[in-house]
Amino acid sequence: MNQLLDKKTVITGSSEGIGFGIAEAFARNGADVWLVGRDVTKLQQSQEKLQTYNINVQTTAIDLYAEGASMQLADTICQKWDAVDVLVNNAGLSIFTPFSEVSPAEFESQLTLNVRVPYLFTQALLPQLQLARGSIINISSYFAQRAIPVRPSSAYSLTKGAINSFTKTLACELGSTGIRVNAIAPGATRTPLHARNTQKLSPEAKTRLDEYLQVSYPLNSMGEPEDIGNMAVYLASDAAKWITGAIFNVDGGLTTN
Repeated sequence: MNQLLDKKTVITGSSEGIGFGIAEAFARNGADVWLVGRDVTKLQQSQEKLQTYNINVQTTAIDLYAEGASMQLADTICQKWDAVDVLVNNAGLSIFTPFSEVSPAEFESQLTLNVRVPYLFTQALLPQLQLARGSIINISSYFAQRAIPVRPSSAYSLTKGAINSFTKTLACELGSTGIRVNAIAPGATRTPLHARNTQKLSPEAKTRLDEYLQVSYPLNSMGEPEDIGNMAVYLASDAAKWITGAIFNVDGGLTTN
């Protein structure tokens, strides 16, 4: 434990689900954590949970869709932290709509939160990351590599494919500064967001999805947020000091099947 003692870590979309799973894994390992989300109540509840690990926990409630939000958030963080050791770009949006029915608004909302925000926020925090010779971890998705029955994902998959490309090119560009850039591509993970998305499916579609998950995962189970958190801890730690530009599938074997 304490692999990340006193490391200053910023995690977007971290009030619940995968983001909170990452935050809790970092807290267990001694990192100070800055939680970012839109829901003030959820952020407060998450902050209270993490403070039981005797670490410093900051929170910012902000709508990252808003123009200038990335720079505003970076400015807020820099007022308290001179350097940032780890940035986890986790905030994201998935809307599963057939290609022929995707509206411009649906497309733009996913493009904004999944691509534009991590790009601009990383850029805004770059001076603080350079001071710490830090680590950037982007949260991608198995949807960047694979289509799933009853989950039409052309827009979402496009954005996560962009994150994979961003990860690799930024790793090359920033390597000389000592900053490492990697991505984690989770498989189906048991989160409130996953539950909300599956509730929208028809009974027939839900049955098809359940059957697909049962036969497609060699480990025969969905992931948990802590599974993603454990990988993020490794990538942020000194144990991964020679790893950059890599996309790690944490998906129970889905992408091998």
